[in-house]
Amino acid sequence: MKFIHFSFFILFFALTSSNVYAEIDCSKQKGIFYITDYGAIGDGEVLNTKYIQKAIDACVANGGGKVIIPSGLFKSGTILLKSNVELHFEHNSVLLSSTNVADFPLQPMPKYRSHKDQLGGFNALIYAEGQENIALTGNGTINGQGPLHTPMPNPYAGDIDGRPRNILLISCKNIKVEGLRMLNAAIWNQHYLDCEDLFITNIYVYSHGSRNNDGIDIDGCRRVVLSNSIIDSDDDGIVLKSTGAAACEDIVITNCVVSSFCNAIKAGTETTGGFKNVSISNCVVKPSLEKGKPIWDTPRIGVSGLSLMIVDGGTLEGFSVNNLTIHGTESPIYIRLGNRARPHTPGAVVNNVGEVKNISISNVVAYDAGTWGSSITGLEGYPIKNITLSNIQLFSKGGLKMGDFNTAVEEDEKGYPHAITYGNLPSHSLYIRHAEGISIDNLNLGTEMPDVRFPIIVDDVKGLQIKNVQWQGATGTKALVKGKAVRNHAIEEPIGWTGGAFLDLIDE
Repeated sequence: MKFIHFSFFILFFALTSSNVYAEIDCSKQKGIFYITDYGAIGDGEVLNTKYIQKAIDACVANGGGKVIIPSGLFKSGTILLKSNVELHFEHNSVLLSSTNVADFPLQPMPKYRSHKDQLGGFNALIYAEGQENIALTGNGTINGQGPLHTPMPNPYAGDIDGRPRNILLISCKNIKVEGLRMLNAAIWNQHYLDCEDLFITNIYVYSHGSRNNDGIDIDGCRRVVLSNSIIDSDDDGIVLKSTGAAACEDIVITNCVVSSFCNAIKAGTETTGGFKNVSISNCVVKPSLEKGKPIWDTPRIGVSGLSLMIVDGGTLEGFSVNNLTIHGTESPIYIRLGNRARPHTPGAVVNNVGEVKNISISNVVAYDAGTWGSSITGLEGYPIKNITLSNIQLFSKGGLKMGDFNTAVEEDEKGYPHAITYGNLPSHSLYIRHAEGISIDNLNLGTEMPDVRFPIIVDDVKGLQIKNVQWQGATGTKALVKGKAVRNHAIEEPIGWTGGAFLDLIDE
């Protein structure tokens, strides 16, 4: 009987305790700061910049903690994120960008200089420089209202015109970005510049609001993990850049789905500091869901699935790319060394061509590709070095006839690095020029419609190995590989080949 009484007491205590905890006002907990307690109103009309900043400043004054954006539509201009603050978005919360340029004052010139600071600083919705232990988390949304933004008065040039990024963090350390939806930025959606120890996961990006709508730009950063995310962007999708002196290095990109009307996964275009030690794995590149009219005449195509480039000096090396599915891009793989030599700041000197070397690409399935083909191209006297392609499938639409492509491919040393420049290559699957140490093993290729072009063309290549090739639809009327100035090669005939000569090479 005593046992029954004791059990009843425990049950009664549990029930009453749960009611006590339910009545606690979370907004009064230590380290928790609701923006609504500082005057913010989530009606989509009131400008909440100063109220959100008050909550952040109060959080800092109390030793750090979590600033909460609750359910609602909170319009704002520039917010300064500070050390030891987590800006947390509750379910159904929206941080709505103002469209008034006056609400995005130009921030002071950062200590770290880069090509994009030439207005004298930057503009952004969420901004931080030199901060540590910061986070953007939750289940809410950042909406940049890109279509309603206009450039700042008297813009510098091109895309350096003061349109605010949704997120811009410069020279920050120990950063977490998790769970957010990021929509329709006015320019780049999120830009991480010269940052360290950056973890980005479970984000959803859909940005088709304006030109230059990159999904994410990781720029001159060190030790970065981007994972488990979906990105659909009007411009480049996932981009590594080096717009300043620092290299992008020790980067992991994994388990992402990427769509882009430009380059889905890319290293470049600015390359001053270069790129080192990068792992890209388990990603899907697919056509965009966006069906609206083109923005600034952006072609509604996927230009490339994977682009790796050096054009402004710097070195790209130590890339491991594994397990990619690339559906529907014009050029599945584009690897390029150029010599645009654009300085990252006025007065800077680019006095070297740069290097592209030590790249492994494996287990790639590319299908429904356009007619441009894939390419690996260096410069005369500056070869791309040590590229391994293994377990690669390249299936394209094909169907080209003589006159549909250029038989000579322009070097375009100083041009903007872009697969559009080459257009339809004279090979339907792979074009290699000015390269050294190229190994291709287990390549499966073909075209949906008969195509008059050779599958593989090589020009000025030293050390070329090609084996275990399956050429779907081969007729034996043309060679597998055509080329010139090829030195030290070992090329096997395609599996099951019954035609004549499978090589058309002029050795050097």
